[in-house]
Amino acid sequence: MAKSSPGEFFNQVKVEARKIVWPTGRETMVTTVMVLIMTTLLGLFFFGIDSFFGWVVTLLLNLASGQG
Repeated sequence: MAKSSPGEFFNQVKVEARKIVWPTGRETMVTTVMVLIMTTLLGLFFFGIDSFFGWVVTLLLNLASGQG
Protein backbone atom coordinates (compact mmCIF):
# COMPACT_ATOMS: atom_id res chain seq x y z
CA MET A 1 0.00 0.00 0.00
CA ALA A 2 1.40 3.37 -1.01
CA LYS A 3 2.00 5.95 1.68
CA SER A 4 0.01 9.15 1.46
CA SER A 5 0.91 12.60 2.66
CA PRO A 6 -0.70 13.88 5.87
CA GLY A 7 -2.83 16.32 3.86
CA GLU A 8 -4.09 13.57 1.55
CA PHE A 9 -4.75 11.33 4.55
CA PHE A 10 -6.91 13.97 6.26
CA ASN A 11 -8.81 14.59 3.01
CA GLN A 12 -9.56 10.85 2.81
CA VAL A 13 -10.70 10.90 6.44
CA LYS A 14 -13.07 13.79 5.69
CA VAL A 15 -14.50 11.94 2.66
CA GLU A 16 -15.08 8.80 4.72
CA ALA A 17 -16.55 10.80 7.63
CA ARG A 18 -19.19 12.26 5.27
CA LYS A 19 -20.41 8.69 4.60
CA ILE A 20 -21.36 8.15 8.26
CA VAL A 21 -25.10 7.79 8.79
CA TRP A 22 -26.06 8.55 12.37
CA PRO A 23 -29.13 6.86 13.87
CA THR A 24 -32.22 8.95 14.45
CA GLY A 25 -33.37 9.77 17.96
CA ARG A 26 -36.17 7.21 17.63
CA GLU A 27 -33.75 4.46 16.53
CA THR A 28 -31.49 5.27 19.48
CA MET A 29 -34.40 5.10 21.94
CA VAL A 30 -35.72 1.81 20.51
CA THR A 31 -32.26 0.25 20.66
CA THR A 32 -31.72 1.51 24.21
CA VAL A 33 -35.05 0.07 25.38
CA MET A 34 -34.31 -3.27 23.69
CA VAL A 35 -30.88 -3.45 25.35
CA LEU A 36 -32.42 -2.71 28.76
CA ILE A 37 -35.12 -5.36 28.26
CA MET A 38 -32.66 -8.01 27.10
CA THR A 39 -30.14 -7.33 29.88
CA THR A 40 -32.94 -7.49 32.46
CA LEU A 41 -34.24 -10.78 31.05
CA LEU A 42 -30.75 -12.28 30.90
CA GLY A 43 -30.00 -11.07 34.42
CA LEU A 44 -33.16 -12.73 35.74
CA PHE A 45 -32.42 -15.90 33.78
CA PHE A 46 -28.88 -16.21 35.11
CA PHE A 47 -30.05 -15.33 38.63
CA GLY A 48 -32.58 -18.19 38.41
CA ILE A 49 -30.00 -20.64 37.06
CA ASP A 50 -27.47 -19.61 39.72
CA SER A 51 -30.06 -19.94 42.48
CA PHE A 52 -31.10 -23.38 41.23
CA PHE A 53 -27.54 -24.69 41.08
CA GLY A 54 -26.79 -23.12 44.47
CA TRP A 55 -29.76 -25.00 45.89
CA VAL A 56 -28.58 -28.26 44.26
CA VAL A 57 -25.05 -27.85 45.64
CA THR A 58 -26.40 -27.07 49.12
CA LEU A 59 -28.65 -30.13 48.95
CA LEU A 60 -25.77 -32.37 47.86
CA LEU A 61 -23.45 -30.99 50.55
CA ASN A 62 -26.11 -31.59 53.19
CA LEU A 63 -26.62 -35.14 51.97
CA ALA A 64 -22.86 -35.76 51.95
CA SER A 65 -22.48 -34.51 55.51
CA GLY A 66 -25.39 -36.61 56.78
CA GLN A 67 -27.72 -33.68 57.54
CA GLY A 68 -30.17 -34.41 54.74
